[in-house]
Amino acid sequence: MARETWATRAGFILAAVGSAVGLGNIWRFPFITGQYGGSSFLITYLAFVALIGFPAILVEFAIGRRTDRNPVGALRELGSGVWSSAGWLFVVTGFIILSYYSVVAGWFLRYTLIGITEGFTVADPAAADALYESVSTGLDTLLFHAMFMLLVVGIIAAGVRRGIELSVKVMVPAILVLLVGLAAYGFTLDGASAAYAYYLSPDFATIAANWTEILPAAAGQAFFTLSLGMGVMITYASYLGEDRNLAADAGIIAALDTLVAVLVGFVVFPVLFSIGIEPGAGGPRTIFVSLTAAFAGIPGGRILGVVFFGMVGIAALSSAISILEVLVSYLIDEVGVARVPASAALGAAVFLLGVPVTIDSIFLGLYDGLADGILLVLGSLLLALFVGWVIPDVGREELRKGIADGAGLDAVWIWAVRVPILIVVVVVLYLGVVDYVGFLTGDFAGWLAAR
Repeated sequence: MARETWATRAGFILAAVGSAVGLGNIWRFPFITGQYGGSSFLITYLAFVALIGFPAILVEFAIGRRTDRNPVGALRELGSGVWSSAGWLFVVTGFIILSYYSVVAGWFLRYTLIGITEGFTVADPAAADALYESVSTGLDTLLFHAMFMLLVVGIIAAGVRRGIELSVKVMVPAILVLLVGLAAYGFTLDGASAAYAYYLSPDFATIAANWTEILPAAAGQAFFTLSLGMGVMITYASYLGEDRNLAADAGIIAALDTLVAVLVGFVVFPVLFSIGIEPGAGGPRTIFVSLTAAFAGIPGGRILGVVFFGMVGIAALSSAISILEVLVSYLIDEVGVARVPASAALGAAVFLLGVPVTIDSIFLGLYDGLADGILLVLGSLLLALFVGWVIPDVGREELRKGIADGAGLDAVWIWAVRVPILIVVVVVLYLGVVDYVGFLTGDFAGWLAAR
């Protein structure tokens, strides 16, 4: 069957940005930033995006456009021996991430509905926490998980142009407009000045004292928000034409994704500081518990809450479709399954894998720690090794296509992939494994013992 392509350059860029701009930016970024010192984490994260994220995007773009294949087929075509099977890592990673991603996205849909029907009235953090507990697990959670996956499957089944490209041309601009409006509102709140100081004044002493925690957290966040290490950018680049400037497109995508993440901080932290809530204190539930309590205590909080949670739901959808597309493209390219049945079958499989997360939130930590702390970083490590040392000439040739005046750029890029990226990713992977083992032997072992 004929392989689909993007209709426009804007469609490709918006799709890639939509993949990057999701729960990683809006749900995960605020609580991770809060946990690791605010501005100290922000400056580390920005450094990772510029020095590691941008070259890593180009690695995936080069592989995808060169082969016109999904990650499994792409590595099988370009590699030999063990490399020909490495693409399966990205399929597994996508399955795991999307399974819990869909559950969390369902939480945002429920909070949007709560805001519309009841409003945000639980100003007491304890009551807000109880609301979160009722939303995060149970039958209703399972139903919203199913609802979200149906939306994702519907868009993917419609195809690259009529499904993905058409939807992101609406969703991504809407996200940006809403975020700018919310950030402008945050500027008017009483806690804005203290929030900006916390968010924008880096404390290098904190970085030096806590680098073993900040470094892997910032790297994982960069990989997660840029959709790296899960094969999304390989798949999206496989629908590209030969005349595209990959470096320019990667720069735009990284810049827009980072802009969204930074804007989220200008929304969330002023709201939290306005009523004296400690940023990052609630971990993954920060957005739900802290902001729900905050929306109940600020002027226009109900409208603000509905807009915010609804916007996050849109962002989650734009990102989730990219992950499912990786899985679907495999069945289309390698097995010859038609798009509609492939979308339905894989959507059902992802839904089933996510069911445990709707039963107990310990599985969120189990899935997220494995995928974000280990698999995403491992995927980026393998791709850097492959392009940097196994097929460097192929990578450099692909990067030069579409660049009118880029003499020497390919050489600088390949050495960035070969040395600094590999060093950083190896260190981050080691720290991520140590952290995950600590979770398994600590929180998860305690949960199992209590059963």
